[in-house]
Amino acid sequence: MKTLLQNRKALIGLVIIAFIALVAIAAPLLTQYDPAARTGRPHQAPSLDHILGTTRIGQDVFARLIYGARTSLAVGFGAGLLITLVGTALGIISGYRDGKTDEIISFFTNMVLVVPNLPLLLVLAAFIGQASPLVIALILGATSWAWGARVTRAETLSVKQKDFVKSAEMMGEPQWRIMTFEIFPNVISIVGINFIGSVIFAIITEATLEFLGLGDPRAISWGTMLYNAQKASALSVGAWWDILTPCFALAILGIGMSLLNFAVDEIANPRLRTGNHLKRWSLLVRSGEGRL
Repeated sequence: MKTLLQNRKALIGLVIIAFIALVAIAAPLLTQYDPAARTGRPHQAPSLDHILGTTRIGQDVFARLIYGARTSLAVGFGAGLLITLVGTALGIISGYRDGKTDEIISFFTNMVLVVPNLPLLLVLAAFIGQASPLVIALILGATSWAWGARVTRAETLSVKQKDFVKSAEMMGEPQWRIMTFEIFPNVISIVGINFIGSVIFAIITEATLEFLGLGDPRAISWGTMLYNAQKASALSVGAWWDILTPCFALAILGIGMSLLNFAVDEIANPRLRTGNHLKRWSLLVRSGEGRL
């Protein structure tokens, strides 16, 4: 954790994510308006009463933004956690155990990988109808674990050849304990990258499904904000605040998660740590210019 906080990208990413999370938690304290109630005139421009304006039916955009952050974050982190748990468990089991177990897990992993993810999600969401955020999170978790399982399996195959794993096997340690306490801590960086990537994917995919009208329009999230703004032709009538507000929110959250993802990748892979090398190169260039 100390190494993570010393990384500038990770620190900026954590600040962005923490700020959005705190705003979502403190939503009742930050606005007096009910996000589902009509509180102003249709498409009222930003003002002191409504700092981000109102929607076509007079709902406060700021209230919907901060309450919608709760849903979007819950779906993102919930689906990301489910994807990571399933992918990590199957990847470690498949990589450590040989024979039929590896063959069966690899078969289902390959089968899920070759199926286009987004079209599958569209078909499932359309079949279910107006899917709630919880249903969308479950669909994402059930269909998006294969990549994480494949990467974790590859790392497990490398780790299980280490001396400490062989020593544990010779001492008669049960397989579940070796996988949990010997292998898992050594693939934690891969798990972290998988989790952050899964959260980004889940948030963007949830917003996409709801923007296409496959989510529950009564739910308050950034995706439904986009759907309602598009349905109300917000850009055509000049109500730019109605559609740009959730767009910027998704972009800022995506930047924060991506910065954190880059930082974890740099920490896990020393070859990507270019900061110190660039500083040294800059010092060498300056010293060379001084000599000239």
